[in-house]
Amino acid sequence: MSSQTSANPTGRKLPAARNPSLFLLGSLVCAVALGWTYWAFVRTSTGQFADESAWREAGFAAPDSQQPFLQFLDSLPALSVLIAAAVILFVTLRRQRWSAAVIALGTIAGANLTTQVLKNLLFDRPDRGVPTLDFNSLPSGHTTLAASAAAAIFLVVTPRWRPLAAAAGGTYSVAAGAATFLNLWHRPADVIAAFLVVGTWTLLGGLLIMRFGNSWNVWSGYGEHWAASRLWLTFCWAAGVAGLALGVILYLYVQLIGPAPVPGTARIPLFFWSGLSMIVGVGFTLSAAASCLFSHQARRRES
Repeated sequence: MSSQTSANPTGRKLPAARNPSLFLLGSLVCAVALGWTYWAFVRTSTGQFADESAWREAGFAAPDSQQPFLQFLDSLPALSVLIAAAVILFVTLRRQRWSAAVIALGTIAGANLTTQVLKNLLFDRPDRGVPTLDFNSLPSGHTTLAASAAAAIFLVVTPRWRPLAAAAGGTYSVAAGAATFLNLWHRPADVIAAFLVVGTWTLLGGLLIMRFGNSWNVWSGYGEHWAASRLWLTFCWAAGVAGLALGVILYLYVQLIGPAPVPGTARIPLFFWSGLSMIVGVGFTLSAAASCLFSHQARRRES
């Protein structure tokens, strides 16, 4: 018996998702957040100062971390491609999800192409009186590659595996983004922007996945399998909300007491901790939100 027949014994045409417009709305929200991140941290003097301060403070706050993270970054492109390719190939050959594989690969290509176009052709870094590099580095290419590889895996697995895939993929993406920050390759806003680029494309790909993969986007709800445990979702929400809250509080506190006159000269590296917290917060919040949306939109298996 084919998967289509077993998933839909009545033979009736099944909806692609309960509310496909939610994917478009979520994608739009990510795109708007991306534009705001660029404006706030690249186009304004206050944002440039905060982002540059966080970048410079990283060299003093975590100097011993740079060597292991450098090794991780050197292997990141090959590792990301290898992991994503292995999972997509397995799903394609074993489960015959050809359309899902094409959509997942398109998501990776779209996200990475968007990052390169934005960073090198559309976004610039104006002089706002902040001593900084004069070229734009937003969004982060390494982070986009890692996060899009994780997103591709999230797209092609069945609903009962997506809570685990969201937690594991979020952890991998955050680790990659934090590595580029701690190794002084990118500022926090560059990493956050990369997450938002991937989020935009993942939700567009998700809409297509639900439409062309409705025969296997079926599950019995949380708890049907260890990978579908709510604990994975709880972990993502807890890490995401805590990271966002801490990042905002530290940022506002620095603004309240007054930042150091020159980026990177503060006695306590609060901008660094704020930036790192925001990377963790945005990465895991997006993972949690995606897991919730896809889980809600997947059809429930008929008993």
